Amino acid sequence: MKYHCISADSHLEVRPDRYTQRVPVQYRDRAPRVITLENGTLAVLQEGKPLEYLIANISCGVPYEERRPYDPGPEANYETSPGTGSPEQRLREQDLDGVDAEVLFPGNCGPAYWRGIKNDDAFKAVVRAYNEWLAEDYCACAPDRLIGVGVIPMTNINDAVAELKRCAELELKAVVLNAFPNGQGFPTPEDDKFWAAAVDIKMPLTIHVQFGFPQRGAQFPPPAPALQYARKPDPALNVPDMVQRFNKYGFRGSIHIAQLIWAGVFDRFPKLNIYVAEVQIGWIPHWMDQLDNEYGRQRYWVERVLGLPKLPRWPSEYVRENCWWGFNRNPAGVRLARQDTGVDRVMWASDFPHLESDWPNSKRVIEENFAGVPEDEKQKMIVSNAVEFFHLDDIRSSREVGSRAVAHA
Repeated sequence: MKYHCISADSHLEVRPDRYTQRVPVQYRDRAPRVITLENGTLAVLQEGKPLEYLIANISCGVPYEERRPYDPGPEANYETSPGTGSPEQRLREQDLDGVDAEVLFPGNCGPAYWRGIKNDDAFKAVVRAYNEWLAEDYCACAPDRLIGVGVIPMTNINDAVAELKRCAELELKAVVLNAFPNGQGFPTPEDDKFWAAAVDIKMPLTIHVQFGFPQRGAQFPPPAPALQYARKPDPALNVPDMVQRFNKYGFRGSIHIAQLIWAGVFDRFPKLNIYVAEVQIGWIPHWMDQLDNEYGRQRYWVERVLGLPKLPRWPSEYVRENCWWGFNRNPAGVRLARQDTGVDRVMWASDFPHLESDWPNSKRVIEENFAGVPEDEKQKMIVSNAVEFFHLDDIRSSREVGSRAVAHA
């Protein structure tokens, strides 16, 4: 189809029991399940995580003063809330919003929540069940409009590579990382197996906000140094974590980009691209400037003390060539991007059905975001950048899927 507007970051706030039916019986009692509280509100119960209201963070389609996401009250009804229904309902909601397609990330009770499951096999079973349901039961309804993002398990490198390839076989258009492929909060050499596979099969990689977002209960991945340094100086010297320091003016998922840069990942895999969703973009020019400034000042002693090799290029060069960013309503960010970093690596998103969304008034938000912006630049940010990053130009349309299904029958 010819796209006119794509949300590069929306969410599926669906009941877990829509996909946990696919979890093998031996693990199903550990999967998240829906319960009804005394006040009639639906909630999700799962080991290792606090109780989660299904209605939490879903409150759009009403005036700001009437939103009640975390104080839902007896009148709140998850079943009739926007963004919670069938794929057919979702298509109608896109039409109401003037959006042709959405890139669909998991919702609040997604991978960071599932990781509360202590048994790795049970956790992976939930991940696989979700990915299968997403591809076969949801996105298959209209694959040119419902752009599913598969989940990579946070266990070990072999599991990560296996699920990456499985997502490709399911024809999902991207995957989201919630830890480095080794399952930790820092990169290791074994991750190269995953990066190589992603480049080879041309699977777009994403981070939604940052690893482990949103946090519920115990932090995952647990706090750790940003990088495994070659040398460990005397603790009495109190040498700071220098990748953290280089990134000190960054925001949210920028730390993971800094980790990839100083781990040499973009040097070994120059074709690797990664999209960090829902971080806004006004801060990025200042961050890039300060990455170079801080690195330029500190790189010599850091190499001597920590064994961190000098980079072949300036940090900002990797950001410009390998990184993509997502934003919602951010007129100031659009102005700064046009002035400094350019608009070839930024993508607008509605974030429907979360609190940041203005559904069904995205047309108004787009007008505010891009007031005075030339049409060709606007089109990059609301259409063509997403088409390029997610390879939507070669997607099978819903009509083609339907025709193939009829022929097969």
